[in-house]
Amino acid sequence: MKDPQRFPLRIFNSLSREKEIFEPIKPPFVGLYVCGPTVYGDPHLGHARAGITFDLIYRYLEHVGYKVRYVRNITDVGHLENEEEETGEDKIAKKARLEELEPMEVVQHYTIKYHKGLDALNCKRPNIEPTASGHIIEQIKLVERILENGLAYEVNGNVYFDLGTYRKSNSYGDLSGKVLEDLQAGSRQTEGMEDKKSPHDFALWKKATPEHIMRWDSPWGEGFPGWHIECTTMSTKYLGKRFDIHGGGLDLQFPHHEAEIAQCRGAHGTDPANYWIHNNMITIDGAKMSKSAGNFITLDQLFSGDHSYLNREFSPMVVRFLMLQSHYRSKIDFSNEALEAAEKGYHKMMNALEVLDELSASSSGTSGSRDHEIDDLCERCYEKMADDFNTAQVLAVLFELVTIINALYHNQVEEDAISATALEKMKRTFRLFVKDLLGLKQESASENRVSEELIQLLIEIRAEARANRDFRTADKIRDDLGEMGIVLKDEKSGKTTYEIEKQ
Repeated sequence: MKDPQRFPLRIFNSLSREKEIFEPIKPPFVGLYVCGPTVYGDPHLGHARAGITFDLIYRYLEHVGYKVRYVRNITDVGHLENEEEETGEDKIAKKARLEELEPMEVVQHYTIKYHKGLDALNCKRPNIEPTASGHIIEQIKLVERILENGLAYEVNGNVYFDLGTYRKSNSYGDLSGKVLEDLQAGSRQTEGMEDKKSPHDFALWKKATPEHIMRWDSPWGEGFPGWHIECTTMSTKYLGKRFDIHGGGLDLQFPHHEAEIAQCRGAHGTDPANYWIHNNMITIDGAKMSKSAGNFITLDQLFSGDHSYLNREFSPMVVRFLMLQSHYRSKIDFSNEALEAAEKGYHKMMNALEVLDELSASSSGTSGSRDHEIDDLCERCYEKMADDFNTAQVLAVLFELVTIINALYHNQVEEDAISATALEKMKRTFRLFVKDLLGLKQESASENRVSEELIQLLIEIRAEARANRDFRTADKIRDDLGEMGIVLKDEKSGKTTYEIEKQ
C-alpha cells in the first residue's frame, strides 16, 4: 500500500449520504461492480461519463495498492422499453426486429462500438465483463431462492418480488430517498398490473409472449429474466454476497439499485455493497439530453463533428478532460464553448508534460526557496484525490504546477529557487496524476491535421492579404495549405471555409 494513512480515502456513500473512510472487507482486495450498458444503440455521452468516472476510481484504487476486481456487466436481455412499468418490447429485441437481425448480432455490433468508444477515451477494460444472457441458469436459481424465502410470488408464468411482505421487516427506498406510498399514489394502471399484489412489485422473471424473440426455459415456463435480477446475480457471483463498491449512473438509483438491495437481502440476508457510488448526469446547454430534443450526441458524432449541434469535431482526450473538470457527483453541461475551453486547458496541460524532461534545477544546494511550495502542491494532489476523487480540485492544483513548469522552461525562475530533489518530485507527481491517474495522454495528430486555431489564423491572414491586394501572399497561403491536404473554399458570401482531404 502507498501510505493510505497519510490521506485516507474518503468516499461519498449514496446510501448514508455522507463521506466515509474507505475500509475494504478483505484488504488489500477490493470488489468493484458497475452497471454497464444495454447494448442496443451507439455509445453516447452518458456512457462516457460513467466510463470515465469508474475508470478514474479503478486507477486510483490500484495506485494506492489495492488488488481490484472490477466487474462491469453487459445487459443484452430483459431491459424493456418502459423500465419502471416493466412493459413494452425488450430494447434489443426491438432493435433486432427493426433492423432484421438476430438479437445477438445487435448485441455484438453495439458491444464492439461501446468498447471502441471507451478505448478512445482511454478507459481501462474491466477485469470481468459478464453478459446477462450468459447467466440465465444462475438467475433462475436466485429467483428460486427468493421464492423459497417467501419474498416472491408466481402468477401466470411471471415471478414478482413481493415488496409488501419484504417491507414488514426491511426498509425500502433508503438509497434513492423515494417514499413508496407517494409513488403508489401517483401510479397508473398499466399492462400486467392485474397480476401484481402491488403496482411497485417488480418482475424477477417475465413470461414470454408468443412474439417475444429472446426466451429461455424455466420452472415457470418460457420467459426471460427481469432487468434487476441480472445485476444481483452477476455481482454476487463474481464478488461474493457482500462486496465493497457498487457503482452506476444517478438515474439507476431507482428503481434498479433499490431493487438490487431488496433482492440481495431477499436471497442472502445482506446488503450487496458497503459503498454505493453514483455519477451525475450530463446536460446539453442546460437541457436534458434526448433524441426527441435533437441534442442526443453519440461518441462517434462528437469525435467526427457530424452533428448539427456541434461546431466541429472534438477529440476523445478533450472530452475526457472536460469531464474531469467537474467532480463526478456534479452535473456536467456540455456546449461548444465548454468543449473549446477544455481543449485549451488540455493542450496547456499536455504542453507542460512535454517539456518536463527539458527542465533542470537552478539550485545546486540541498534546498531551494520554492521547494516548500512545490512539496505542498504535490501533497495537495493526493489530498484532493483522496477526498472522494475530486478531479476538479486536482486539476486546479496541477495547473499551479503548470505555471511553475512553464516559468522554469522559460528561465523565469530566480536562482537557487528549486532544488534537484524538489524538481524530481514535481516531475514524478505531475506525470503520475496527468497520465496514470487522470488517464490523459498526448493525442498524435494525423499527417494532414493542423489545429483548428492555426488554420483559422492563416485564413484570417489570407483575408487581410486579399483586402490589401497582396494576392501573391494570399495565393501562397492557399497553395501551401492545399499541399498539406487542406482545401480552402471562397464562398460568395465572402466567408472562407476549408475541407481536409483524406489520403
